[in-house]
Amino acid sequence: MSMGTDERRWPWDRVTAPPAEPTPVRGEVTLTDAGDDERVALMESLPQVDDDTPLAAQLAIDARRRIDLHGRRFPRPATTRVITVANQKGGVGKTTTTVNLAAGLAQAGLNVLVLDNDPQGNASTALGFEHRAGTQSIYEVLIEDAPISSAVQACPDIPRLYGVPATIDLSGAEVELVSLVSRETRLRRALDTYLEERAAKGEEPIDYVFVDCPPSLGLLTLNAFVVAREVLIPIQCEYYALEGLSQLLKTIDLIKAHLNPGLSVSTILLTMYDGRTNLAQQVASEVREHFPEQTLRTTVPRSVRISEAPSHGQSVMTYDPSSTGALAYLEAARELAERAVQHADQARRA
Repeated sequence: MSMGTDERRWPWDRVTAPPAEPTPVRGEVTLTDAGDDERVALMESLPQVDDDTPLAAQLAIDARRRIDLHGRRFPRPATTRVITVANQKGGVGKTTTTVNLAAGLAQAGLNVLVLDNDPQGNASTALGFEHRAGTQSIYEVLIEDAPISSAVQACPDIPRLYGVPATIDLSGAEVELVSLVSRETRLRRALDTYLEERAAKGEEPIDYVFVDCPPSLGLLTLNAFVVAREVLIPIQCEYYALEGLSQLLKTIDLIKAHLNPGLSVSTILLTMYDGRTNLAQQVASEVREHFPEQTLRTTVPRSVRISEAPSHGQSVMTYDPSSTGALAYLEAARELAERAVQHADQARRA
């Protein structure tokens, strides 16, 4: 007999959302809320399953994630984190990772800015930003010295999420940048000015800036590396991804030596993971062995929902927030936020 929607009683439906406050305090870890006892009890009430029933195991994992992540507020970093999401190999999930991590952090109460530095403009599409020809965009910021404030748009679906879109004009920016003064540092100067302007106006600080860049090493990508303080590398769990990683790390070392001494690879995220294949498991094992500090525990699985979301002008966080892919990205966002505060605490104690 089928059950009506009102008759269903999923465990996570009984989790009461926390009040809108408290908003995370900058630099303070706020990993718990009033519903923690209830979360623990609900997770303990879920049936135990093993790997012999993979579908049931995945459903149990998703149920625990929903309960654990529902209504969470993530800790704020002490200062603005500027993260470029990069990989010279195409199709590894750079844009998908950018928009969904940004959406997840914004949903958890943080102020997030996305700079779409890819001429394809896919991040702009996924977040619902206007990016038709003639729209004020990252092109005007890079080429015409327009202030970022003139091009910032608010995401229509997620409060606290903002972005600077990319239009078709950006496809010619590589050539135009060649003749400009300080061509590699134009985006960094523009962002620093924008953040200073917000502080001078008494506006809330931006907690995270994500920069999406094209899968090639040109002047657009150089600007993305120079503006960043951190690099986040999404790695597809396939063999070719490992081949490209070593070249990417050499490129980052060169940029660090000549253009941006403060740049570091802070985070690696395994994407398109399929635990049923030996190859995916081997790639994940290799990456974790060589980069134990940088690689997030969370892996992002292959997901139809993640692929469908951009066609609806959304991130998967709003398109299907209860899907496995959305929960994985939300958990990765929490891990990203918590790590920064933990590392800051360790540095202070040292």
